[in-house]
Amino acid sequence: MSLLLVLIPLITAIFLLIARPSGARTIALVATLANLAVSGFACMGFVGDGSFNHEFSVPWVAEAGITFRLGMDGISLLMVILTNLLAPLIVLSSFGKQMEPEGRFYGLVMLMLAALNGVFMALDGLVFYVFYELALIPIYFICAIWGGQDRIRTTLKFFIYTFTGSLFMLVALLYVYLQTPGTHSFAWEELVRVQLDPTAAWWVLLGFFLAFAVKMPVFPFHTWQPDTYTTAPTGGTMLLSGIMLKMGVYGVIRWMVPLAPEAMHDLAPVFIILAVIGIVYASIIAVKQTDLKRLIAYSSIAHVGLIAAGVMVWNKAGLQGGLIQMLNHGINVVGLFFVVDMIERRLGTRSLYDMGGIAKSAPKFAALFMIVMLGSVAVPLTNGFPGEFLLLNGVWNYNFWLGAVAGLTIIFGAVYMLRAYGLVVFGESNAETAKFEDVQTNEWIVLGVIATLVVVLGFFPGLVLHLTDGSVNRILGTVQF
Repeated sequence: MSLLLVLIPLITAIFLLIARPSGARTIALVATLANLAVSGFACMGFVGDGSFNHEFSVPWVAEAGITFRLGMDGISLLMVILTNLLAPLIVLSSFGKQMEPEGRFYGLVMLMLAALNGVFMALDGLVFYVFYELALIPIYFICAIWGGQDRIRTTLKFFIYTFTGSLFMLVALLYVYLQTPGTHSFAWEELVRVQLDPTAAWWVLLGFFLAFAVKMPVFPFHTWQPDTYTTAPTGGTMLLSGIMLKMGVYGVIRWMVPLAPEAMHDLAPVFIILAVIGIVYASIIAVKQTDLKRLIAYSSIAHVGLIAAGVMVWNKAGLQGGLIQMLNHGINVVGLFFVVDMIERRLGTRSLYDMGGIAKSAPKFAALFMIVMLGSVAVPLTNGFPGEFLLLNGVWNYNFWLGAVAGLTIIFGAVYMLRAYGLVVFGESNAETAKFEDVQTNEWIVLGVIATLVVVLGFFPGLVLHLTDGSVNRILGTVQF
């Protein structure tokens, strides 16, 4: 199953990019649904004791200790579910726009899907790095070809930031690899067993942190994000915000901390403070925004800052909160960016001051938008609440003052999201908003599924927590600092 999750989108991508058939969007949708079905089968009979399920392993460069090895524990499976749950929604959301040439666009989306699945399932350090870098290539071209104004400069900045960060990770990974006994190995278990001296551990940890901090992003490595999210086409923004930034948080849990725990005691406070600064900084800027898409971009920095802080305190509440919130943030932010796309296609603007009164002409849209917005604000009984509660609990237990400052995200989030919702949906209609068309069939499906998930995961967070519990217990027991 692990191999299928990579092969299905990879073969589809190659076919779409080379043959460029008519109906490329339908082919891409069918492929993403097939991957979602495989993800569902992977859940059946899953052993949640923290061991790796559905392993696939073949020697790649045996002499160098490199094996093409994939597998899933609860943490990996959750990320695989997120990726393959959002993928068909992202493809379907693009049905309302002409992405010419269609074969190239959907081929790149499928190539990115293959790379993302590979990142979350890789159990060999070099395989992880290859997939991590491969994911950068399709999103670069998606943003550069179909992006908005000033897309080349913005996309180049994004590429330089992320590629440079990845090089630091590669150096750190190679150093740990050279410390493995015998003929050396990139196997995750062998890398984790290496005992580093304090000085080396510092540099290894910093190398990984630079790569993952850029990808999440964490303050002050975030400056590429607002411009890239705003300029990218909606499908690209959804891939970046909904799935790709989770590569950074996942990398912290799977690779950064387990490979260099010796330095975490000294450096974790610095990392956590940076994440908390990002929460407040991005939230304040989000309050000031008049461009709805840019507002959501900054809100994403704030939400991911809380996830990063919760994960790096390295206690059970923080890790479980970070994992469930990665899933929920992906669902919510994809819904929010789709709402922005719907508004921009109908009104030709993203300015909050050019909107108003949409609820009068599009009540169904207003209701679905409200559900997604409430999930983002983490209102109780929505999907955002359990994860945010656990994250704040984890940070609070680590340090009272950091927990108190991180808790400001609740207030700020309510301020900027309720303000935006009020300006968009309520108030007086104008000539354009009075003609605002309500949701169409494909829009109903996308927003309906997202709204349903917001409610279901709000009522039943145990579905996720049970899936990841064994893996979290195992990794906490194995890696201590």
